[in-house]
Amino acid sequence: MQYALKEKPDVKWWEQSAASGTLEVRHAPVRPEVALLVLPDGPEMSQRGAWPWHLNVLRMRPVLRAVSCVVSLEEALLGHVHYRSRGWNQGAVVDDVLRALNDLDRLTGRTRTVLVGHGMGARAALQAAVHPQVCGVVGLAPWLPDHESVVQLAGRGVFLAQSATSATGVARAREYTLRARTAGAWADVQLLRGGDAWMLRHSAAWHRAAAAGVRRVLAADGQGAKA
Repeated sequence: MQYALKEKPDVKWWEQSAASGTLEVRHAPVRPEVALLVLPDGPEMSQRGAWPWHLNVLRMRPVLRAVSCVVSLEEALLGHVHYRSRGWNQGAVVDDVLRALNDLDRLTGRTRTVLVGHGMGARAALQAAVHPQVCGVVGLAPWLPDHESVVQLAGRGVFLAQSATSATGVARAREYTLRARTAGAWADVQLLRGGDAWMLRHSAAWHRAAAAGVRRVLAADGQGAKA
């Protein structure tokens, strides 16, 4: 699927969004009704620069294509969140996500936004759901340490997809989902058989899960998120 850009003069009207360098818009109508942003995985600690050609970033391109099929391209903005450095770095990456959301807010005003994150990106998306732009989060093989906050998810949709082969990952995804529901979120988890945390095996199944998650999160937002 190709991203069909608007004819001139609107082709690059969104370039004003590059204030922080963390938001890359890949497609946008003149007046988007919804925004889908993908967030790549990364290591726990690394001060090395993050670049668009890194494998963890490239892995999110087919994810963005998959979730774009859920929405009308005449109404949806599609984009990537880029990090200033590759690692989680004690939560510094969440600041990058919030910067990207602030850029989006300046660009489009208040827009229903779904964050689609993989691994570390899923953890960052869940924490960045505190931003008023965010209506939901889709987490693919999410990195969920114990005692992660869920209060910021109240009134939002959360969909987690986890490999069924990871007993620890499954347990943590289920526990997090239950706590998110208690906090007032609509939340669900899907287990993928045969997949791996890097989304290299059975990648098409991960892409389908991402698309299903976006569809369900947007539906929950339209109804009013609930447990």
